Amino acid sequence: MVGASSLQPRLLSSFLGDHLLQSRRHPLSRPFGYNSGRKHVSMQLSRTLSGLTNLLFNRRNNLDELPSKRKRLRPGKISPRQPVPSHIQRPPYVNSRVAPGIASGPEVHDDEGIECMRASGRLAAQVLQYAGTLVKPGLKTDEIDEAVHQMIIDNGAYPSPLGYGGFPKSVCTSVNECICHGIPDSRPLEDGDIINIDVTVYLNGYHGDTSATFFCGDVDEEARNLVKVTKECLDKAISICAPGVELKKIGKTIHDHADKYHYGVVQQFVGHGVGRVFHADPVVLHFRNNDGSRMVLNQTFTIEPMLTIGSINPVMWDDNWTVVTEDGSLSAQFEHTILITEDGAEILTQCDF
Repeated sequence: MVGASSLQPRLLSSFLGDHLLQSRRHPLSRPFGYNSGRKHVSMQLSRTLSGLTNLLFNRRNNLDELPSKRKRLRPGKISPRQPVPSHIQRPPYVNSRVAPGIASGPEVHDDEGIECMRASGRLAAQVLQYAGTLVKPGLKTDEIDEAVHQMIIDNGAYPSPLGYGGFPKSVCTSVNECICHGIPDSRPLEDGDIINIDVTVYLNGYHGDTSATFFCGDVDEEARNLVKVTKECLDKAISICAPGVELKKIGKTIHDHADKYHYGVVQQFVGHGVGRVFHADPVVLHFRNNDGSRMVLNQTFTIEPMLTIGSINPVMWDDNWTVVTEDGSLSAQFEHTILITEDGAEILTQCDF
């Protein structure tokens, strides 16, 4: 998600990239998917607009079955948003339906800020790990949202997605062909599904952001391999991070590894700076690019590659959030918040799954 103050008309943040979203009723605008008043969507910067490619998002018009027995996702019923106790600190964007976009300038921290980032990252990781244990056939994604919401507020934190640009839930649940920003709803998980759960918490004024893709029941080898390689892409990208390293090396590392398995790398959604704001510079591209900016000591940002078995072209549902692959092929994602240290990078959202 994205959140910021001083923005630049560029991307949207960890979600879209520099692309044109075409909507039947109006252009996208939000953190997860767009920025109000703009036509270009950039999940590459927080939720502002920026320009990179000129990808047109076409609304999904069919709900046909795929070649396999798996059916395309259909929107379910969305329940009312969960309440948050009044004593819990809220991010500045909560009372506005307009996504703040990507804040200019990196999130670089002093010792106190680093400890706050470690605390928010640790909680996000624990919530994600717990959410993963819930995954099973028959469970509604709305039930995952309810459990995640309760654990976050029980720990005195705010679920960052809730109210971000009008997003109605406390977590993103992206099933099968959903690339990102799936809204939890009444659809029960089915045996063989894969699901990405994206958790962000706002604790003591700092955001911790992480996601992982989980197996539901008996998952076939094709899906398992996609998930495995996506996780490897994230791990390899983190391993090359250090002060002074060019950000473009992240994209090259991910793209090179994905190419070995003939997987597609989604380009419209990106990693982003994170800390006191939800989405800040830098925009972290997961594909080969020419970004010559360099990593800075004590800087925090996310890396969150999204890989697909088939088309990398995204299609947005009418809810203006849910993004699925154009051809209905599977997509997987993993994400960590990292801190650039003197000798490399520290994963702030590390947890064993």
